[in-house]
Amino acid sequence: MTAPLLTLAALLVPLATAGDARRTRLVTLEAHHPWEHIDDLEAWAERAEYLRRQVLVAAGLWPMPPRPPIEAVIHGEIDRGAYVVRKVFFESFPGFYVTGNLYVPTTPGQGPRPAVLSPHGHFTNGRFAQTSDTDIEKQLANGWETREENARYHLQARMATLARLGCVVFHYDMVGIADSKQIAHGEGFGDLEAELWSQTPFGLQTFNSIRALDFLSGLPEVDPERIGVTGASGGGTQTFILCAIDPRPAAAFPAVMVSTGMQGGCRCENASHLRIDTGNVELAALFAPRPLMMTGANDWTLHIEEDGLPELKTLYGAYGVPWCVEATCYPDFEHNYNRISREHMYSWFDTHLGLDAELPIEEAPLDPIPPAELSVFDEEHPRPENAVDAKGLRAVWREIAEDQLTALVPDDAASLEKFRRVVGGALEVLLHTSLPEPEDVVAKRMTIEEYEGCSIETLRLSRRDSGEDVPAALAVPPEWNGVVVVRVNGSFLGSAGDSLAVDRATLAMQHHAILDIEPLLTGEVDDKAGAPVRLPRDERRHAGYPGYTFGYNRPLLAWRVHDILTAVGYARGLEGARSVRLLGIGSAGPWVLLARALARDEIELAAAFWSESLDRPKSLDASDFLPGALRFGGLDAFAALSAPAPLWLIGAPEPPGIAGAAYRSAGASDDLHTGPVANVSFDALRALGADPD
Repeated sequence: MTAPLLTLAALLVPLATAGDARRTRLVTLEAHHPWEHIDDLEAWAERAEYLRRQVLVAAGLWPMPPRPPIEAVIHGEIDRGAYVVRKVFFESFPGFYVTGNLYVPTTPGQGPRPAVLSPHGHFTNGRFAQTSDTDIEKQLANGWETREENARYHLQARMATLARLGCVVFHYDMVGIADSKQIAHGEGFGDLEAELWSQTPFGLQTFNSIRALDFLSGLPEVDPERIGVTGASGGGTQTFILCAIDPRPAAAFPAVMVSTGMQGGCRCENASHLRIDTGNVELAALFAPRPLMMTGANDWTLHIEEDGLPELKTLYGAYGVPWCVEATCYPDFEHNYNRISREHMYSWFDTHLGLDAELPIEEAPLDPIPPAELSVFDEEHPRPENAVDAKGLRAVWREIAEDQLTALVPDDAASLEKFRRVVGGALEVLLHTSLPEPEDVVAKRMTIEEYEGCSIETLRLSRRDSGEDVPAALAVPPEWNGVVVVRVNGSFLGSAGDSLAVDRATLAMQHHAILDIEPLLTGEVDDKAGAPVRLPRDERRHAGYPGYTFGYNRPLLAWRVHDILTAVGYARGLEGARSVRLLGIGSAGPWVLLARALARDEIELAAAFWSESLDRPKSLDASDFLPGALRFGGLDAFAALSAPAPLWLIGAPEPPGIAGAAYRSAGASDDLHTGPVANVSFDALRALGADPD
C-alpha cells in the first residue's frame, strides 16, 4: 500500500461536534403542524400525488392489497318505521371481519339513494355507546343536546336522522370496539417485525374503511356518486384519511379533529412515516376540490377557523370553489359531536349530496335500539370459524405483501418500469428525501490547505433553511479529470477511518477529486454508556409504539441517506465536475445503495459494501432501522433500483435475486458486479477513488 498523502478522517474529527439542529429536534403529535398553503394547482397536483402515496405507504397499503367482491352477511332487520336497521359483517383481509349496522330508509325514493359512511370514533363502546345520566344532565343544561334519548344514544341519533333524510348509512366498528373483538384496539402491532412490514393499527383501520366503502357503494340501492363520510375525533381521522386516498366520496364532514394542533393520540391514528413534513390540515386538503366541512370545539381544534381554514380556502379558491370548504368552531362546547354539530352536518350533506330536505333540519326524537340488539353476532350468526387474531392477521398480511413483491420482480423493460414505480415510489417515502439541485446546497468553507499540489478543503454542507451541518472534506488533485468520488465510511471516527486516506497513487493515477463526508452521528458514541448516540424520540410513547416517533420524525438511516444526497448535489455543482461516483465502506454500504437508488441517473457508478443490517436490525433503535424496509424487499430490492447504472456490491457472495433480475431486465447484467471484496475488480475500486489494497 502506498504511503498516505493525507488522512481526511483526521480533518473531519474537529468538525464532528458541529451544531446540527437534527440532533435535538423532535416533532411530536402535540406540536404545531402548520401548512404552507399552495395556490399553484400544478405544484399542488405533484405534492398531492406524493402525499397520497405517503399515506398508503405508511398504512402498508402500497400497493393496495386484493379487494375481491364483498360477500357480506346481512341479517336481523329491526324496523323503526321510516328506516330499518340491519346487521352486517364481512371480510376485509382474509379472516378479519368488519362489523356494523346498515340503516336503510323505507320512505319512497326515486332511483338510487345517497349514502353516508360513518366511523364512530373513540366513544366508549363505540357503536354501542350510551351516555351516562350525569353527562346527559350536563349536556341538556348547556345546550349540547335537547332530547334525553338523543343524548343517551347520540351515535344512533346521527344514523337515524340521516336515514330519515333518505340516506343509506353504514355505521361500522373501529378495530377492537363493539363487535370487532378479534384484536384489541390499538394492540397487536408496534414490535420490530410489524414495523419492518408496515403493519399497524392505523393501516388495518384504514383498509377496513376502504372495504366498508366498497360494501356501501356496491349496494344496489346506493348511488355511488353521492356518498358522504363523517365521523368525530378518531372517527374524524378515519374520515379525512379515507377521503385523502379514495376518490369515491363526494362530501366529507370530519368533526373535531382537523387542526394544526394535536394530530391524534391513539395508535390507530399514527404510523411510521405518516406525518413527516405534513399534518392533518394538509392531509384533509387532499379532498379538494370536493366539499369539505369541519367543526372545532374547545379542544385542539379551537383555532381551526383562523389556523387551517384560510389555507384551505386558498387552495379551494385556486380550484374556483372556495365555498366548498368551511369550518365552524363551537368554543362553548368541549370535544364532542353534539346536536348542533350534527345538524350542521345534515345541512352540509343536504347541499352536497342532494338530499332535498326541508330546511332548517332539526334532529327528530330517537326511538333507540338497545345496544345488545345491534350486535351482529348471535347464535344463528356466530363469528366465523376462520376469524384470526393479531398473529394470524399479521401472517396473512405478510403473505399478501410477499406475493405482491414476487409479482413485481421484473423480467422485461415494462415490468422493470412498474417495479421502479412501486418500490422506487415507496423508497422515496421511506427516506423522505431527494437529490437537491446544486444551487440548493450551501457549503461553508472551514479550512483550505495545499499538500504536494493537492487542494484540501474542509467544509460544512447543508441544504437551504434545513438546519443541517454535515462535515465534509474535499481533496482535488492538480490534474483533476472532473470526476468526483463521494466516499462514506460507516465507522468514520473509528479505526476504519484510516481506510479513507487519500493516497498519492490514487490521486496521481486517477486524477479524481475525493469528497469525504460524515453523515449524521456517524461513529459517535455516548461517552458514559459507550452506546451509539441516537436521535431524540417520543420517550413517553416510543417504547409502546414507535409510530409516535417515526410518524413525525425521520429515522437516522433516512437522515444519513439525505446527507449523502446533499454531498452528491454539492459535488455536481463543483466547477469543472463532469460526473459523480459513490463509494460506501463498511456499514455505510446500505446508506450509499439507498442514495444511489434515489439518484440513479445523476450518479455515474457506485460501489458499496453489502450488509444485512438494513434487513435484520437488532432493535427499533438500531441505526439502520427503516420502518417498512422488508415490505418492499429490503436491500436487494433497493439495490435493484440502480439498474442499469453500473453497480458493485462488495462482499455479496452472489447476485441478489431481485437486483439480478432488474439488471437482466434492463439488458445490463454485465454492469452488476458482486462477490467477496478480494474478488471485486481492483480497477473498479480505483475508479471510485478507493485503495483496494
